[in-house]
Amino acid sequence: MQPFDDTIISFEAAGSLRDLVIREAPEGATSTHPIDTQVFHIRMASTEGRREAASLLLRKMYGWRGYDVEADSSHVMNRITLYAETGGHTVGTMSLCLDDPELGLPADENYRDKLDELRAQGRRLCEPSRLAIDKDVTKRVFAALIHISYIYAHNIHGYTDYVIEVNPRHVAFYKRMLGFVDFGGQRNCSRVNAPAVLLRLDLSYMGEQIRKFGGHPDQQGSERSFYPYFFPLRDEPGITTRLVQGRD
Repeated sequence: MQPFDDTIISFEAAGSLRDLVIREAPEGATSTHPIDTQVFHIRMASTEGRREAASLLLRKMYGWRGYDVEADSSHVMNRITLYAETGGHTVGTMSLCLDDPELGLPADENYRDKLDELRAQGRRLCEPSRLAIDKDVTKRVFAALIHISYIYAHNIHGYTDYVIEVNPRHVAFYKRMLGFVDFGGQRNCSRVNAPAVLLRLDLSYMGEQIRKFGGHPDQQGSERSFYPYFFPLRDEPGITTRLVQGRD
């Protein structure tokens, strides 16, 4: 790896992810960049150009569902954006907001009362958001983005819980694949003008699942979650080092 390379981690993968947060294009649509076995690179969107590339993918994937989503090429102090790239194409992105006394979290707009309950218990909250995965992209891209966000939030900065707002049709997915639990009833999410449900995940539980299943895709037959697609525990120190070194 060259000194100027800002890649957090690279990996080879094959296969496709068919049922994720934001559904791919309508049936019959063709991918603009078919993916077989390729090398994927996970990086932080640390420049305006990279944030705009991630935002374009987000608007495309949300647009197929008819959701409204605002452009995001600006830097927000309590938010990082990760993106996955292969062959010069941005194929996955997610943002992670860290709770801040002044800025709060995006979910405060609709669920401030519920989040304040956790804050009163001394929990430190963070919110994965703006997640989009392109058509035919391997499960490992989704798992990589989530795992790296976990390392950044929990291992480096000591945050204790993920909270997310998801469309009701995706609730079962997040419960089954990552272990989220219900934490708020259905309300309207003003940011995308669609119904949302608040879910919560204790990051100590995520850590347990990573230690148990991470790096063992051979267990995907018996383990239905996404944790076998996470990186093995031995990869966490290297990822942590690159994050701490400021490759953001």
